[in-house]
Amino acid sequence: MADDTSASDTNSHPSIDPSSFDLIVVGTGLPESIIAASASSAGKSVLHLDPNPFYGSHFSSLSLASFSSFLHQRSRLYSHVEISSHSPQTLDEHSRRFSLDLSGPRLFFCADPMVDLILRSGASNHLEFKSVDASFLYREGHLSPVPDSREGIFQDRTLGLTEKSQLMRFFKLVREHFALDGSSGSTGGGSVDEERKRIPEEDLESPFVDFLQKQRLPPKIKAMILYAIAMVDYDQDSPDICQKLTKTKDGMESLALYNSSVGRFPNALGAFIYPIYGQGELPQSFCRCAAVKGALYVLRMPVTGLLLDEEHGHYKGVRLASGQELFSHQLVVDPSFVGPLLSFSSSELQHEGLNPGDVTNASSPVKQVSRGVCIIRGSIQPELPNLLVVFPPRSLYDEQATSVRALQLGSNVAVCPSGLFVLYLSTLCDDAVQGKKSIHAAVNALCTIPVSENSEDISVVHEGVEVEPKPILLWSSMYVQELTKGSFGIVSSCPMPDGNIDYRDLLELTTKLFHKMYPQEDFFPENTMPRNPEDDDGSLV
Repeated sequence: MADDTSASDTNSHPSIDPSSFDLIVVGTGLPESIIAASASSAGKSVLHLDPNPFYGSHFSSLSLASFSSFLHQRSRLYSHVEISSHSPQTLDEHSRRFSLDLSGPRLFFCADPMVDLILRSGASNHLEFKSVDASFLYREGHLSPVPDSREGIFQDRTLGLTEKSQLMRFFKLVREHFALDGSSGSTGGGSVDEERKRIPEEDLESPFVDFLQKQRLPPKIKAMILYAIAMVDYDQDSPDICQKLTKTKDGMESLALYNSSVGRFPNALGAFIYPIYGQGELPQSFCRCAAVKGALYVLRMPVTGLLLDEEHGHYKGVRLASGQELFSHQLVVDPSFVGPLLSFSSSELQHEGLNPGDVTNASSPVKQVSRGVCIIRGSIQPELPNLLVVFPPRSLYDEQATSVRALQLGSNVAVCPSGLFVLYLSTLCDDAVQGKKSIHAAVNALCTIPVSENSEDISVVHEGVEVEPKPILLWSSMYVQELTKGSFGIVSSCPMPDGNIDYRDLLELTTKLFHKMYPQEDFFPENTMPRNPEDDDGSLV
């Protein structure tokens, strides 16, 4: 990979040779990096450019100072940026020891398709993961552990015997429906037994919340399944205002993924894993895979315009800030890339059968996600550095319409100094005020906010008894990010980080874009990348 870090300005970049490629990709975000790696593995010549001096774009993990700078420079896709520091001296001393995700909170289910892609593509050779210690549901002002196995259910002291029995019975129903426990057909009873184990089609098409009610699950168990295991976003108990009512078949598929994730890797404690050094390692790993297959990489190189065929107005290449003109059959850009769009005139677009809006709105926002990043002293739960907390709708205040997810990470994943923790929060929202209100409420529920820079050591006394203190907030950044799904056309664009906890939807959109570009090619065909044979035995974690 070519990173011309010695260049003091764009004019000092050497010429790129060759000047013609099958594919030019602008931006090294995760979707762009996956497409570059897959195209390279399919034998395409690829040039991958990025105006930034680092890899990852909107999926980067950055130092404390770089993180703040990035948010303020990207006003089109990031808005309502609010940064507060309660311990500036301490944080300035350790700024470079932080690796902060722009797209957090984000995790991997151990059994999800992205993990399979990491193994199949060879990206696992460049990644290492740690497991998330535990998950919690916030309800009625308290954190309740989310049991992820039969053992976990039995050991949970917050559940009564009846609740444990109900939860065990429901998990068994999930396993039998998908035959995850291998019991399908084992009784020899034939179709009658099979029919009993599978959920009827009318139930699968019904709202998931109705199906859970039909199973006579108490509110606590129902909320745990909906929001902390199936990871549903919207308030399912209020269908009149719910923007997305989850069907039973979708909820069951999420439960099956959760169930099959527990125990996949011997060193993973539960269903989730997180990459050491941050999510920014993921796009870099795919960039390395692409470079192994011959892709050329140049950072600090903006694209200033598109080249069009004079006769037909067809795309044929790009003009770089260095002045060099490069040519390709396909062009893929990240959502923040707007410079080349200015090179199109209305008449040139009409040659392509497009309206100007088809290009300028290629990445038009469909929704928003409000995000928060906090640096805290002390863990939310003693002895647990890495954990997930889910705040169901209306658990923080009555008007809270969507779930809030909070991921705490410690120094054992190399994202912060020892003794400090990074806390990521996010929630889908229709407007910034609504989204930031939910993020603020979640931070207040989990952390103690100092009233001055010297009030880090805080003890709480309630009715004469000292209470375990909450973590102390040292620094926070809150912002609203636009959501885009990307597009295929004269200029193909990739999606922004979505509001999910995992990468499944992003991978699906990226895969579809690749197949539209190269319908005859396999998406990461087997045995095209070097692979560590130990990966499937648990070395990923």
